[in-house]
Amino acid sequence: MAQKLFSEARLGNLTLTNHLVMAPMTRNRATADHLPTDIMATYYAQRASIGLIITEGVSPSPNGEGYARIPGIHSAAQVAGWRKVTDAVHAEGGKLFIQLMHTGRIGHASHLVGDAELIAPSAIAAAGQIYTDTEGMQDHPTPRALTTDEVKQTIQEYVTASKNAIEAGFDGVELHGANGYLIEQFISPNTNQRTDEYGGSVENRSRFLLEAAEAAGKAIGFDKVGVRLSPYGVFNDIHPYPETDETYRYLAEKLNALGIVYLHLVDHAAMGAPAVPAHIVDDIRTRFTGTLILSGGYDAERAEAVLESGQADLVAFGRPVIANPDFAERLQSGAEMNQPDFNTFYTPGEKGYTDYPTLVAVAQ
Repeated sequence: MAQKLFSEARLGNLTLTNHLVMAPMTRNRATADHLPTDIMATYYAQRASIGLIITEGVSPSPNGEGYARIPGIHSAAQVAGWRKVTDAVHAEGGKLFIQLMHTGRIGHASHLVGDAELIAPSAIAAAGQIYTDTEGMQDHPTPRALTTDEVKQTIQEYVTASKNAIEAGFDGVELHGANGYLIEQFISPNTNQRTDEYGGSVENRSRFLLEAAEAAGKAIGFDKVGVRLSPYGVFNDIHPYPETDETYRYLAEKLNALGIVYLHLVDHAAMGAPAVPAHIVDDIRTRFTGTLILSGGYDAERAEAVLESGQADLVAFGRPVIANPDFAERLQSGAEMNQPDFNTFYTPGEKGYTDYPTLVAVAQ
């Protein structure tokens, strides 16, 4: 029986009810103009028995709202909408971080509001297509490369978004440096062909993330800043490269020196992607002394094992949490899990979002 998994945990200055984390998962339930909705407050509050909730990706900038119906946190209206979410979760005793996800080159103009545009480190289009609400599947467009001054302005957008998150009641922020979005577009030489101080060497390609993390930490406290990484990830047309190991060792050392509260490593092997090599996880664990969250296809037994071994401090769970509002209770009791409806992962409305039954509801 898993003991540590369901015991209290510490994260910076926070006490969590257990060692479970709800992984960030895009659900596309915001409005077309990227405002949080009331059903989002219901959805997250339903899952507040999980020790730490990390929200879906939330854009720090109008330029980063590349997907249909993803929320932002750069306007007063968005902050007010998120306040309903944090109030609802905190009322249930939960803790939650907001994931700041700038989509960068992964997006489509039909989703952008006003004069927002698709931007990236370099003008390199992603392979493949993206879904749009108005035009169906479309080829990924070529983004505009940021100037050096614009790179620095974009870093400040993360800082402003972090301040907005605290104003909205979040317990902290996670900078999404994984899955092929803007931060990883800077990290990877496949998507970053810049010749200024943000391109070229491992140190230069890491600069965008490190400057954003440092600035956010100085603005809201390093105990409220986490970072998500996906070494060897292939999502959104990202590919491993010769300096991959060196890059993530460097990032772990520098983020450790900054004193951020956690590193969140995602492994998509359970979804068919290449596994994150064990030596990289070990290298990061050695170099990063803060809280390490591991994510990727865990069950209770595997989660307990990595917690007991010290390889991880918290363990994140994804898709099962979508279908089980009372995931923590079901996992602890060994109860049967609801199966997720994949057809409603990204559709608007309550169906497949807030209508999954709980054990209590079934018993009644």
